Amino acid sequence: MKKILALLTVITFTSCASIYVNYDYEKQTDFTKYKTYNYYSDIESGLSELDTKRLLDALDEALLLKGLTLSDTPDFFVDITSSEFQNAQRNSVGVGVGGSGRNVGGGISIGLPIGQPKLSRQIVFDFHDENGIGLFWQAISESGYNPNASPEQKEARMKAIVDKVLKGYPPKK
Repeated sequence: MKKILALLTVITFTSCASIYVNYDYEKQTDFTKYKTYNYYSDIESGLSELDTKRLLDALDEALLLKGLTLSDTPDFFVDITSSEFQNAQRNSVGVGVGGSGRNVGGGISIGLPIGQPKLSRQIVFDFHDENGIGLFWQAISESGYNPNASPEQKEARMKAIVDKVLKGYPPKK
């Protein structure tokens, strides 16, 4: 029962928070020639070491499902960078005072912020062909981020991000 409850919690956590992805690619690229990949040795993802491992594991699994294999002599390299930021607070409560009827009056309104600012994370995935055109595909994901999430929730979140990012690879022309 605990496993089912934990699974439902993870599904709820990943389904409620939206993941937005923007794609860009080099139009002349023949994506069918790319069969192997690897990561740059000096990759600095901007994530914690554990989150980087979670992300790379999810990416390896998803790329394997797309028919790509990890290789020491790759057709292309993957670079990943990320940044965290706080979203501007949009929720507020308005308090107003004013006059009505025959009385002439003025008014005042104050916006009181409610809730806490939400953290978001942007992760950029770059695919580089070192022997050809250089950067040939890019995806930029943006989603909510909870630094206090459990390891299971973080793993599920990384998998959800990678799945959404790789929906656009290879691009449909």
